[in-house]
Amino acid sequence: MTRPLEGIRVLDMSRILAGPLTAQWLADLGADVIKIERPGTGDDSRLYGPPFLDTGAEADGRMSGFYASCNRNKKSVTVNLGSAGGQKIIRDLAAQSDILVENFRVDALKRHGLDYESLKSVNPGLIYCSITGFGQTGPYRHRPGYDGIFQALGGLASVSGHADDKPGGGPMKVGISIVDVMSSYQAAFAITAALYHRDQNGGVGQHIDLSLLDVGVATLSHYAQNFLITGQVPKRRGNAGYGGVPSQNFNCQDGAIFLTAGNDLQYQRLCKAICRPDLIDHPLFKTNELRTANRDALSAQMETTFLDKPVSVWLECLERAEVPVAPVNTIDKVFADPQIQHRQMLQNVSHPTIGQVPLVANPLRFSNTPPTAYEAPPMLGADTRTVLMERLGLNEVDCDQLAHDGVI
Repeated sequence: MTRPLEGIRVLDMSRILAGPLTAQWLADLGADVIKIERPGTGDDSRLYGPPFLDTGAEADGRMSGFYASCNRNKKSVTVNLGSAGGQKIIRDLAAQSDILVENFRVDALKRHGLDYESLKSVNPGLIYCSITGFGQTGPYRHRPGYDGIFQALGGLASVSGHADDKPGGGPMKVGISIVDVMSSYQAAFAITAALYHRDQNGGVGQHIDLSLLDVGVATLSHYAQNFLITGQVPKRRGNAGYGGVPSQNFNCQDGAIFLTAGNDLQYQRLCKAICRPDLIDHPLFKTNELRTANRDALSAQMETTFLDKPVSVWLECLERAEVPVAPVNTIDKVFADPQIQHRQMLQNVSHPTIGQVPLVANPLRFSNTPPTAYEAPPMLGADTRTVLMERLGLNEVDCDQLAHDGVI
């Protein structure tokens, strides 16, 4: 069955995480994605290990788990962007592409004549997405940056972690590179919107300027909105949520659970399920507003209760009472969970030299066009000659000469 982006051509000139993830989401939905990499070394993230996938005798393009996480369903083409011949290859491929994704430093590609304004002249319909740390404009636009920088500068670290007066208190970055991941979703959304505008609303191509810092600030969501309304800086609450109270993790005899009582009825069910009916009409906890004001006192009462029994007992009690609850899983337990297995979030694919490669599935589910085709991430330059011959009409002699000249 035809996938949603079947027939769309993408030139992926990005490295590391946010850009490659963006192109991977498009590839999962059927787009034909060519990943441009440096000859000899490739994307920096190929060496972001251990762990590494076993590449056997393949010395070039060693593949880390990091690289494998964001480069499936792509073709790898090696091009030396510093050479005139390499720049011509990119221009020729861009002339045939619908989308280009890049995350070079601001103005870096302009020096090679590969910026949006230059490529627009050869392909007015090109949707050119630039993903940078601080955006194409502003006083910080030339600064380098990584995910932790944007979590710190954009405020995410300030609202993550325990309060200063708690053990281990202080700002903390989210464990994963959350700004990179969120930026990939925003970029893919922006690209598909621009694609629809071009093809359905009489538009042309355009330049998308996506800043990781902007995305980090937008990810603050209701935390930012509450500050804008009240002027009060949000406090860190560790694992406690900002909605219904209690909403946090509790230690049990052999592990931890996370639960949320989102309203008064769920709170009453919770108290009955843990045999603490005395907390239902307690003058400090009777309503959610009171529980929010007296959060610490309520948590202290419940913490002693949950320590009495193992996780499995509390899960059974609370699920039976229809209180939202989950074990605090380590990643090995995530992939052993029956719901995760039912949703097929683990996909094993074959690689010609590595063998079986496990991948995390795309989370999107379509009734008619699901992203079920998974191809392993490519070895470095595996598709260079095929792409140049099929797309640009070159022959083996031409490719031999380009290789000799250090272009590919």
